Amino acid sequence: MTYAVVTEDLTKRYGSHTVVDDLALRVPAGSVYGFLGPNGAGKSTTMKMLLSLVTPSEGQIEILGRPMHRGTRREVLPDIGSLIESPPGYGHLTGRENMRVLGRMLDLTDARIAEAVDTVRLGAHLDKKVRDYSLGMKQRLGIAMALARRPRLLVLDEPTNGLDPAGIDEIRHLLRHLAAHGVTVMVSSHLLDEVERTATVLGIVSAGRLIFQGTRDELLSASTPDVVISCSAPARAVDVLGPHAAAGVAQSNGSEVSLSGLDDDGTASAVATLVRDGIGVFGVRRAHRGLDEVFRDLTADGRL
Repeated sequence: MTYAVVTEDLTKRYGSHTVVDDLALRVPAGSVYGFLGPNGAGKSTTMKMLLSLVTPSEGQIEILGRPMHRGTRREVLPDIGSLIESPPGYGHLTGRENMRVLGRMLDLTDARIAEAVDTVRLGAHLDKKVRDYSLGMKQRLGIAMALARRPRLLVLDEPTNGLDPAGIDEIRHLLRHLAAHGVTVMVSSHLLDEVERTATVLGIVSAGRLIFQGTRDELLSASTPDVVISCSAPARAVDVLGPHAAAGVAQSNGSEVSLSGLDDDGTASAVATLVRDGIGVFGVRRAHRGLDEVFRDLTADGRL
């Protein structure tokens, strides 16, 4: 597999505080990579290091097959578009004037600027002052500015912050469209639902560490759903099965008992314990877990 972004041992410390800890990212070329984690998990710092805005304390970064550091960034940055933190743009200028300023700075043709504006569907608002834009319009202007150079990699930090549902859906369609046309998109968020329907690969960070990287299906299979046992004496089963609850005490729910953290061998052992204690077992199943539940558990515990 070809990767647009590769990091090894990527670490950032501020004094004694480690913000990013030993990240090994693998962002496949042509993918939408959802970079997820709670606020303060180290996502923005990581993205700034990828763009050489922040110098790593340790580790290496490779972007589009080339090393990325202060000595090489002039060669690499023309192939990267980015939107980090607040959207760019001069508030006293119109959207059109902002795009013209960008065009002069990057020596871009009018056709290239028009293409970027059309991609984000901002044409009807180009003659408004940017200070009068809604947040969604400012986000679209920022993405248009990032797209104007036709980047091979687009790095977006929380691009749907403050957008209404229609604006969020518009950004999702845009990201899928860009990936379908060969642009690798790395998009960060602290909300799984924002990127679940867009990202083809997920990377999850918690407290600066990468705790998962892979597809949606791999994320679901990486977690261990609760075991639910239907039995004849659930209240007594709670006491009997207490030692088997790897991640907490078994809980009774009607005629069922739920146990957390059990693999298949542990489940078989729990059932055998109930039978030996004279409790009838009527059924055993794995509880269904949504992706949002798995994400919350991972980021809360900082582990799989």
